[in-house]
Amino acid sequence: MSYELVWFKRDLRWEDHAALAHAAKRGPIRCVYIIEPVLWQQADIALGHFRFIAESLRDLDVELRKHCGGLEVFTGEILEVLDRLWQSQPFAAIHSHEETGNQWTYDRDRRVARWCADHHIPWHEYPQFGVVRRLKSRNAWQSAWERHMASPPETVPTLLFWSDSIAPLPDIQPPAHLQHDPPQRQRGGRSLALKTLDDFLTHRSQGYRGGISSPLTSPQACSRISTYLAYGCLSMREVVSRTRAQITKEGISARQKAGLRAFLSRLYWHCHFIQKLESEPEIEWRNMHRGYDGLRENDFHHERFEALKAARTGWPMVDACVVMLRETGWLNFRMRAMLVSVAAYPLWLHWRPVGEWLATQFLDYEPGIHWSQLQMQSGTTGINTTRVYNPIKQAMDHDPTGEFVRTWLPAMRKVPDTYLFEPWNMPQALQKQLGIRVGFEIPLPIVDLVIATKEAKSRLYERRQQAEVRIAKQAVLEKHGSRKTMHRTRAKSSPTKAQLGFDF
Repeated sequence: MSYELVWFKRDLRWEDHAALAHAAKRGPIRCVYIIEPVLWQQADIALGHFRFIAESLRDLDVELRKHCGGLEVFTGEILEVLDRLWQSQPFAAIHSHEETGNQWTYDRDRRVARWCADHHIPWHEYPQFGVVRRLKSRNAWQSAWERHMASPPETVPTLLFWSDSIAPLPDIQPPAHLQHDPPQRQRGGRSLALKTLDDFLTHRSQGYRGGISSPLTSPQACSRISTYLAYGCLSMREVVSRTRAQITKEGISARQKAGLRAFLSRLYWHCHFIQKLESEPEIEWRNMHRGYDGLRENDFHHERFEALKAARTGWPMVDACVVMLRETGWLNFRMRAMLVSVAAYPLWLHWRPVGEWLATQFLDYEPGIHWSQLQMQSGTTGINTTRVYNPIKQAMDHDPTGEFVRTWLPAMRKVPDTYLFEPWNMPQALQKQLGIRVGFEIPLPIVDLVIATKEAKSRLYERRQQAEVRIAKQAVLEKHGSRKTMHRTRAKSSPTKAQLGFDF
């Protein structure tokens, strides 16, 4: 008996799942997930990602077994696995969602397309965000996004599986070389995703506006669904639909409505950024504006990079953010932007190595958002206002009592409030009295913040003012710019000032 092969990737759910729904309408189905060893050797992958996926796969399998089926997990190179499945029992077609992933997955999908063509097997791919494959002009993107979000969710019919004796899902073990699984990270699975979304829509969204910038309030004020969206435990369409429905409910407060509307805006920008990588996969590894080639690449400061990764920059707010990210796999958008800004300007680090490291730290790593934001915050898009975050000011604004810094940096708990933001100014006598040494338990700043930032701005501004760089900016704007932003930009003759974040 032939069957339809449903290939799960970053779409680990059973509701509003176009590939599953369309395959089930055609006949018996076989649901598979493939652990591809070479994928897990990429520089942007970590153990936490693997375990979150494994938890989501178990949740998915439980639901499929309620329909007298189950999920099958295979390990191996994708074409080898497809060959084995085809030779053991041929399938009629492959069904999967489109994926905007890293360069490796992009090349992998092209290999799968060639394999399908060679075997005369249809491969049906379905959009799952508001991202448009082979988009010819950005002018059409916004209306396409609205149509997708307004369309009804995919209804999965009664499932008929290719076999009535699918083996239990085995214990999914990670590759031995993988490292870094944040001990306090979120756990995977659609069941937890729905609980997190429900809690935000009905309760926590009250604090969304005004609460998402501070690392103190953001863990509760933010939706915390970014990882569930990144791995498809939730569909973007169902999140948008449920948010819009919540806004219209009777009795909802004006404060909560405002928070939910702001959240909807971020869902839109989420897809806007993924579309950039979909339209130009090269921005994962080369500057969006080629006029910035060579700006930082050729004088990379390895010792500064190592200090950043070790939470030893000497700026308490930066180091506390690195520790929180290492322990939880999550950080709010403003602090993420600050980390990239500090790396790009006073530390003068090229965005690509920094981005690979941060990808392994962010549990919610979404390539389309990640690489666009790395370039935006580093000033290499050529179309965005330069944003340089002063880590001392950020601490004063968002952690004025030092609660956040002292939570994640135990040595700072001894520092009096007077020296909270600049502990290197503590007199030696006070350090001796407190039993703490600046330069040891508390690191000294790795560079002079004022001087290094001034030099960085000067170098960037000098490059930006070159005639060829200014001329080429318009092509980048035409390809990637928001059309609303473009109209505003042309009217004001200045780059976009929209501040966009990594998370919700």
